[in-house]
Amino acid sequence: MRNTSIMAAAAAVAALLTLSVCGGGGNPAVGGVGSGADAGTGAGADGGPHEGTLENPTKNGGVNGNAPKDGTAFQKLPKAGTMAAAARFINVYTPCDPVSPADGENGPSEGPDTEFGPAFSVTERGYCGRRSVTTIVLIKDPKAFQTAFKARVDAKKDSGNPNSGIVLGQDFAMGSESSDAMSALLKPQAGLLMLNCHPDFKPPSGFRKEPALVKGCVLTDYYKD
Repeated sequence: MRNTSIMAAAAAVAALLTLSVCGGGGNPAVGGVGSGADAGTGAGADGGPHEGTLENPTKNGGVNGNAPKDGTAFQKLPKAGTMAAAARFINVYTPCDPVSPADGENGPSEGPDTEFGPAFSVTERGYCGRRSVTTIVLIKDPKAFQTAFKARVDAKKDSGNPNSGIVLGQDFAMGSESSDAMSALLKPQAGLLMLNCHPDFKPPSGFRKEPALVKGCVLTDYYKD
């Protein structure tokens, strides 16, 4: 009887210790084990300034882990977080290595999208490519960017290509002198879409034409140079 009592007591202590280690006796952190102060886990950690981007994917399902399953086409676009991440992503589908800064003194003085600046809520510009220039911009306010882009298209609508625009992510965009580069980034596996704000844009049936953040613009996978 004595041995049986000792064994029962030992089992109870072991169970209590297990609950304490696993947090079962209190309020465990969101991540599961440990407190909210644990680095990289817990309710108090946000994963860093670029969590949810290509630079630092979320712990809830990858780059778009926080996007709702029924979210808009824009919400499902990739985020870059940094110029390096955007260039690496683009380089998977079309040559863009290395990327160089375009700060007014460096980079092309002419070419696609060189006029994009603070008025477009652009915080950084870069470029890559040898035979043809690809320009990448990082965007702070996507709605402000789309509003400015639409204004530019409206000013040039008589001479602009109704089947063209700029390839868009949530916080970055790219334009290229190469139509092949533009087309490569609109393939389904890339997950990017083109922002088209031309009033005469009418894609063939079967191509996407999703609402953008600004009235009069759409997100599409159709492009023709």
